[in-house]
Amino acid sequence: MYIPFLYFNSYMQKLKQNVTEELDAILAYWIKNMPDNLRGGFIGEIDCNEEKHPEAIKGSVLHARILWTFAAACAYKHNDTYLAMADRAYQYIAKYFYNETHKGIYWSITRDGKPHETKNQVYALAFVIYGLSEYYAVSQNKEALELAITLYNSIKTYSYDAERGGYMEAYTEDWQEIEDMRLSEKDANEKKTMNTHLHIVEGFANLYRVWKNEQLKLDIIDILEVIDEKFIDKESWHLKLFYDENWIERPDVISYGHDIEAAWLLQWCAEVTEDAALIAKFKHYAVEMTKVTYEGIADDGGLWYELELETNELIAEKHWWPQAELWIGFVNAWQLTGEAKYIETAEKNYDFVAEHLIDKAHGEWFWGVDATYTKIPKDKAGLWKCPYHNGRACLELMKRLP
Repeated sequence: MYIPFLYFNSYMQKLKQNVTEELDAILAYWIKNMPDNLRGGFIGEIDCNEEKHPEAIKGSVLHARILWTFAAACAYKHNDTYLAMADRAYQYIAKYFYNETHKGIYWSITRDGKPHETKNQVYALAFVIYGLSEYYAVSQNKEALELAITLYNSIKTYSYDAERGGYMEAYTEDWQEIEDMRLSEKDANEKKTMNTHLHIVEGFANLYRVWKNEQLKLDIIDILEVIDEKFIDKESWHLKLFYDENWIERPDVISYGHDIEAAWLLQWCAEVTEDAALIAKFKHYAVEMTKVTYEGIADDGGLWYELELETNELIAEKHWWPQAELWIGFVNAWQLTGEAKYIETAEKNYDFVAEHLIDKAHGEWFWGVDATYTKIPKDKAGLWKCPYHNGRACLELMKRLP
């Protein structure tokens, strides 16, 4: 469909204005509600009824994502309050989540800062690296950079599979083998997963932006090649999610949110390396993976959660984070192709989010809705519910749209 230039330009400006205002609203919610002014860091949970639970356990991934979000927002907006929130997150991670003895990260701690679930989930280390790198970029805190490098070395020392390639999923506190490696209860208990590889390369790439280490660059390229070979299905352009240590696949689901997140994020990681051939390849992949995401988009513009491959049954829920990743992935596809349909899709999804997911009374986004638009009764903030996906989506569109 042809869209006149002036109309299309105003269309994008409207979207940019909307996400700019939404970023302010998201960050204001976290500034107001989440700091734990009694014990430090951030409280563990705000439930779906807007009730705070300061007694809840505190998650390393949540704190790392808060760190990244406010550091990234500060880099874009130069806001002292955002920097103070990032400072709070960094200080708490360094003091309570970092396991200095074994150079790892506790998965969770109690409200008093005592280790709760002590396993080294490599996904968590990757997110702490991602947050620390962003924080160093705005603060120039050398201790934060040194901690990020230490965690990078731990991942390389203990998680990297030198024989078969790729990275293993999880270990005990002292880096021994662990029986239950699952990232969450819904995941398969397998040793190599798409999700962890995606976020390792994300963390490594962000670290390389501030620490130009040649081995780190080679590691980023290596992970991208592993993802290319093992996790991206070149026939369907969906992601394969779970493997054992020998790269024997365990078929699971199509995760529409991960598909569209990987589409743009892997391209970004390739661009960080400045390897022209790699960049060209992942730009091509980004467009193909965006195209197949249309399979999961409902008539209202919302993105469904997952499709069960064995039964071909749709998990008919629309969670907050896949919508946010759709914004970036489809705007990125527009930048790559110039095709207006991708911007239209992002705008329609924004309208869905504004109508059904943004909490107009209290701020932030609901966890999601089901097929009848009934709110899913899960956290407004917690171990997994964070300002990283929607905050990053707003920031990316603010940078990418004219």
